[in-house]
Amino acid sequence: MMRSIDASGMDFTVLNALLRESHDDVEVDGCLGQRFIAAGMGKRKLRLHGVPGNALGAYLNGAEIEVFGNAQDAVGDTMNAGTILVHGSIGDTAGYAMRGGKIYVRGNAGYRAGIHMKAYQDHVPVIIIGGRAGTFLGEYQAGGLIIVLGLHTDGRPIVSNFPCTGMHGGKLFLRARCEDVLFPEQVTPRAAAPEDMAEIEAYLQEYCGLFGLDARSILDAPFTVVTPNSANPYKQMYVAN
Repeated sequence: MMRSIDASGMDFTVLNALLRESHDDVEVDGCLGQRFIAAGMGKRKLRLHGVPGNALGAYLNGAEIEVFGNAQDAVGDTMNAGTILVHGSIGDTAGYAMRGGKIYVRGNAGYRAGIHMKAYQDHVPVIIIGGRAGTFLGEYQAGGLIIVLGLHTDGRPIVSNFPCTGMHGGKLFLRARCEDVLFPEQVTPRAAAPEDMAEIEAYLQEYCGLFGLDARSILDAPFTVVTPNSANPYKQMYVAN
């Protein structure tokens, strides 16, 4: 059973109280900037129409969230598990310190997507961005997978300035050859090999199925994979010997 809520003009504290009180899946109309929607939510389904505010799905713990529109900053902040599916674009710092679950975005992402993203035990967080990503993508990334597809970049580069600054774990995949991208010395960019593509194929198949895209045409394009190199000085700051 899916409950309906009209959030038009509703304060974020009221909306979040209604979501906490409900034990059903919920469809919300009229979202306009309400913050902290579904924070810490467990295994339920939530469909949002409009533009949810900052920290959508913060500390998410297994819920499935689908946004029919854009979302603001800090989507999936420190999320543990679950899925956030955004049919539009998202703001800055998506997936900050996330340690599990998936964030799938049809459009573009702002600055610092995946900052401090990390794997935790058997949890491997995944962010897929359909368009382009802003400055400081994957800053201090410590684990998990970030994938940027560049499907609608309007002629601009697939990623903006300073990607992978301080990266010391995980992998970044860019669907481009990236000859003109300036990476820091602490990472190693290279053409993705078949074994690299095998690692992300299931996620891309799922992503394409959810957004109605042709997975084969996406997978057949050249990808660049970026990983920390063995001389990465940032690793010593965050990883115990």
